[in-house]
Amino acid sequence: MSALFGKVCQNGYVVRDIASAMKFWTEVLRVGPFFYIPSVKADWFRYRGADSAVEMSIALANSGDLQIELIQQRNDAPSMYLDFLRDHGEGLQHMSYWSTDYQALYDRALAAGFKVGHEGQIGGPKGRFAYFETPGHAGTVIEISDISGSKGRFFERVRAAAADWDGADPVRLVG
Repeated sequence: MSALFGKVCQNGYVVRDIASAMKFWTEVLRVGPFFYIPSVKADWFRYRGADSAVEMSIALANSGDLQIELIQQRNDAPSMYLDFLRDHGEGLQHMSYWSTDYQALYDRALAAGFKVGHEGQIGGPKGRFAYFETPGHAGTVIEISDISGSKGRFFERVRAAAADWDGADPVRLVG
């Protein structure tokens, strides 16, 4: 438990081949089902303060209460995902903390000295997220995510599906 951010709710992995990653997680680790979004539509996305037209696919599943996110960036727009691939290869890129009071958490992080690496919004103002630079922990970054809107309800659906998953229908297309 972080006194600043709360509990870790998600581990995010940057991958080069999301289909292969989902296959590994579902068949080898037996984590699933994954909810796969082939083309994420961001309202806006900024990398180090500048607009960036990131195109990405994501897949979400739960292992107990911990959500697993797989991310494959589909273009070369600037992002912390590409920075991670360049500097570290595939792997655990971020730990995410969720909040229903996003702005207060965002402001506390900035006041504590964290710097935004990239941020964006998906599905309206209650779908904001920010990734912070973490020089004290090379590689893995900290994300905060607003779950006060539809994203929170979707995340609950992902968690519920994993609770009694029997291995059937391992990848569920969203959108």
